[in-house]
Formats: sequence, structure tokens, C-alpha cells
Amino acid sequence: MKEFDDFNFSVDKYTKELTRECVGGSDLQQRKKEIEAYNEQTSATLKQTCKKNYMQFIQTAKEISHLESEMYQLSHILIEQRNILATMTDGKTSSHLKADSIEAESSAATEDVENSQATRAVKEMVQGFNGNLEGKTFLNEGALIELDANDYRPIQRVFFFLFNDVLIVCKVKHDKRLEFLTEFDPKKIAVINIKDLDGVKNAINIITPDGSKIYQSITAAGKSEWIEKLEDAFRFDQQKKPKKGQAPQPPNRSKQQQQQQQSQSKSATPEKLPEQSPTDTQPKSLEDETPEWLSTASEEIQTLVAQRHFEDAQSLIKRTQEFLSVAQHKKKLLQADVIEAKIKQQEQKLTNVLLQELSNSHNRNLQIALREVRRPLKILVEMGRSRQASTTLLKVCTVSLRVAQREARRNNAEISELFFCDLTQVACDFLSAFEQQPACVSALVVWCNAELQYFASQLIKHYLTKGTSLEAVAKCVERVRKPATKLTEIGLDISYHLEGLLRTTLESLIEESKQRLLDAVGRTEESWQPYNLQTKSNLKRLLLELDTLGIDIRGQTTGDTWLNLTQSTVVFIRQFLLLTEHCGCLGKGETLLQSLEHLLRDLFLAHHALKPPSDMSMDPNFVMKNKIFLVDNLLPIAIEKFRKTSGRQCETLRELHTKLSRQHGAPVPRQRSVYTTDVF
Repeated sequence: MKEFDDFNFSVDKYTKELTRECVGGSDLQQRKKEIEAYNEQTSATLKQTCKKNYMQFIQTAKEISHLESEMYQLSHILIEQRNILATMTDGKTSSHLKADSIEAESSAATEDVENSQATRAVKEMVQGFNGNLEGKTFLNEGALIELDANDYRPIQRVFFFLFNDVLIVCKVKHDKRLEFLTEFDPKKIAVINIKDLDGVKNAINIITPDGSKIYQSITAAGKSEWIEKLEDAFRFDQQKKPKKGQAPQPPNRSKQQQQQQQSQSKSATPEKLPEQSPTDTQPKSLEDETPEWLSTASEEIQTLVAQRHFEDAQSLIKRTQEFLSVAQHKKKLLQADVIEAKIKQQEQKLTNVLLQELSNSHNRNLQIALREVRRPLKILVEMGRSRQASTTLLKVCTVSLRVAQREARRNNAEISELFFCDLTQVACDFLSAFEQQPACVSALVVWCNAELQYFASQLIKHYLTKGTSLEAVAKCVERVRKPATKLTEIGLDISYHLEGLLRTTLESLIEESKQRLLDAVGRTEESWQPYNLQTKSNLKRLLLELDTLGIDIRGQTTGDTWLNLTQSTVVFIRQFLLLTEHCGCLGKGETLLQSLEHLLRDLFLAHHALKPPSDMSMDPNFVMKNKIFLVDNLLPIAIEKFRKTSGRQCETLRELHTKLSRQHGAPVPRQRSVYTTDVF
């Protein structure tokens, strides 16, 4: 097989040589097997080599990722060192500038130079930025990591340029270049310090008009510096304002007279004096009576929500509301209304976040989805948002329930048991979660009704289609009814409603089966002769099969292989008993009982009315014997079988049995040839 590895390998040449060397077809078959084995070996070797190269590639990629992370950390450390050196240099120069005014002027010139250098650097380094930075004061720059607000995983590396009235956010690309993302006004953003967690440290939350974003610094010093610089940018214009304002102007004489007249009119009617506001009557020292935790409660709640500590945020909201509900506390606080409004706003935000968490909990596995919603659901119920929580929960369950049914149909699995088990689980979890909220139970009933309608429509669409046999229909309905009755254990009875949803479709399928069975009666040619099964084993097998169905015809056997019944009668006995069992399964519901009884009656009468052709010579007693056997033996067994299966009496068949029993008289004697003679 070394020829295949040759660079100048030729298929035609190899085939000709192989044909010349081999003698007969057996040698060619042997060489063919060797080539196929070599092909499989080569394929396996290539797969192993490919897998090995792929694993090496993954390992190399991990090493490159670690190296990039280390380089990124080194870059941050160098930036921090540069900032420290710049701070030390600025400190030395500022001490000299305070001593001499000439050096102050040179410092201003140096600041202008730094601003121009920073402006030029931003324009050169940042791709896609076209803003105007002329006349702006440069405050800080540095690299941060943007984190996901839900699970705090790193999203991307960013680089900030902070000026007095603009914050430029850039994305750090793989080639270390900067790409412009967005810009914000420092006066329109808020910076929140996030407490250090186990997995996240040195993180800050920046709230912008576009939303809230979380950024992480490499060091704690860098985090503190960014908070300080952003605060400086926020107060930059206030620091530049002059301390002295315009002197107040003395009032005009006419205005003084008007004020005196107003004061006299007010003193004349003291009962109409307006009430003084509490801020005018109470001294300013009352501001100190506001607890520190209450003054920072709004910011603390926002931080807890950002860190996904929903229980702590809800408990702090409850504590604040209870504190403010006390009249004595509220009178002592000057900003009680402002704090209360902020707390209500934070409560609404927490509600929206929890509802979003609840709506995002849908999963293909219903058990996982219900386990994920327990935490936000419990908090929403404690906050008094039961109606919103119940509506959102049922929407999540709808998605999981229908996805599970779709997957079950795709895998040819049992959907009825799955649907009702999931429905029971949802109802149990719902009732346990809203046990103290009876008003929410109505929403569960409405939801169950909607899901049952959807389930019935899918059942009709995929399993109860036109042309389905009555046996398949009976099995499908039986598989649906059994788990549906189990819901009564939790107080939810949907069986009657389910029967109503399926009634029209089942009646049409029963009528279709009836017409199909009636058309098949009498199609086969009947010889009206005893049935010969050819062998003893065939006869024994038939007798055992009919015993299983509940009828014994051993009394009709003659000889070793004969039955004293026609073949069509035996086939009808088997078919009618099976059909009776299927109708009994469907007849457990009262709505279909009449249609099923008519089906059995019409089919029995159609077969009972069969007659041999007038030109056929046969024994009329044999024909009558078959009909009597059907009435006296088959019909009572079918009536009892229907009663045991459905639990209801089949009155139509009972009346039919009584009527046909009266019609059958004694067998007609067979005509015999009579010979006459003249001999006396």
C-alpha cells in the first residue's frame, strides 16, 4: 500500500497493473478488501491527527489568552505607575507655583499644553470620534472592564477619557487600538460604589440616560480615583463660579408702602393667616435628626438591586416604609416626602427587575423553570405584587409547557401523561406560592382552560385526524382520560370540559368508522358452508383467541378441523367483540354513549341481515343456525363486555337482543325427495 503515499500516484496506472497481476475475480476481491481496510485505517489516523491538532490549538489559544490577560494587567500597572509619577511631579511643581506667581502663569500654560496634547491624542488614537474637544479641560484617562449586570461576567475592555464636560468611552480591540463607542455628559450621569463581592471587586455602577452599566477597575486605588474624578467633573462648573454675587438692591418706596398695607390687612383678619410651612417654623438643626441609613437608603437600595441582592433591597424598602409610616418620625424629618418618593421609585424599579427576572426564567424543562422563579416570585408576593407575579408566572409556564409538548411529539413520546403531569405540577406550585392570595386562583383556572384548549387542538391536529381507526381513537382518548382524572386530587376537575372540547371531533370519527364498517359488510363472497381450518393447530389457535375475547365456540366444532359456523360469522365475532371493547372505552364519557350504541346496533343488524343468493343451493337450517348463534351467544357477551368496560348499560343492544330473540322460530326442516310407486 505504499504506492498510495507516492506523490506521483496515478489511479489509471495502478488499476492496469492490478488487473495484470491478479488472476480471476477472487484475487481482485481480496485486493479490494485490502484497499478498503487501508482506507479505513487512513481515515482513523486522520481523525486522530485532526483531534490531536485541535486539542493543541485549544491549548495554544488558552495560553495566548492568559498571556493577553497578563499583558493587559502589565499595561494597567504601567498606567497606574505613570499616574503616580505624574501626581508626584504635579505635587512638586504646585509647591513651587505657590511660592512664585510667575511659576503660576507657566503652570497655566503647561495645563493648556497638556489639554492640547490630550485632545490631539484622543483624535489620533480613537477611531470614529469626531467630537470637538477645544477648550475642554482634561481630567483623567484609564482602562476598565465592562461587566454584565446579571452575572458579572466580563463583556469587553474599555478605555475612558474624562474631560470637564464629556466622558469618552472607547472599546479596546484585539490589536490594542481604540474604537469610539459613546460619550456622556458627566453632569447627567451618577456613579455608585459597588461593594466588593467574592467574584467581583473594584467595581462601580455608572447610571447614564441610556441605562445602567457596571465597570471594573484593576486596583482599588484606580476605582477610588475614578469616583473622585467623576465627582470633580460633575462639580467642575461650581468650582469655577465666583464666590461673591451681586449685592442686593434696596426696595423701592412704593413697594414698601404696598407691603405695609398688606401687613395691616393681614393683621386685621388674623383668622385668615396662612399656615406656616414646617420648613419656616422649624430650625435648621432638625436636619441632623435624619438617620444616616435613611438618608442613604435610596442609593443603598439601588446598589443592592444592581448586585442582585433582591431580598436585602426588599427588606430595606420595608424597613424604610415602616419608619416613615410612624407620624412622630415623619414630623421630625424635613425631607420625609422626598425620601418617601425616592423609596417608592426604587420599589417600582425593584418590581420591574423582579418581573423581568420572572419572565426570563422560561426553560425547556418545566421543573428548572419553576425552580428558577421561586426566588423572584416569593419577593413579589411579599411586596404585594401577587397579580402581576401570577400573570407573569403563568406566561412562563405556558412557554415551557408548549415547548415540552413539541419536543415530545417530535420524539414520538407520550404527550398526554406529560401534559397533565406538568399541569399538576404548575397548579401545585402556584397554589403553594399564592396560598394566602385566593384572588389569584381565578387566574389559574382561566390559564388551565386556555392550556386545555390548546392541548385539545393539538390532539385533534396530530392524533385524531380524519381516517383514524376507532381502535387508535379509543387508545388516544383513554390515555388522555386517565391522567386528567388525577387533577381532581388537587381540586381541579377538567374532565367534563375536556370531553366537551373533543366531542365534535370524536362524533365525526365514530360516524366515519360506522360508514366504513357498514360498507365492508357483505363485500366478501360467502359460501355458506362450515369453516374448515385445515389443521388442528389452526383450530386450537382460533379457539384460544376467541377465549381471550370472552366467547367460547367449542360447542360448534365438528371433527378435527371443522367449525359448524361460516367463515364470515367467525370473522364477524372477532371484529364485533374488539369493536365493543373500543366502544366501551369511548363510552366512559356520557356524551358519546348514544353514537356508540347506534354504531354497534347498525353493524350487528347489517351482518344479521345477510342472506344467501336465491340461486345458491344450501341448507336453510345452517343459515338460521348462524343467525341464532349471533343473537343468543354473541350479543349477550357483547352487552356484558360493554358494561364492564364503560361502566354503563347498553340499552340499545339489550332492546335489540329482546326483539331478535322473539323473531327467531324453530328451524325449518330440510326438504327431502319423496319417491312414489304404483306397486301395492
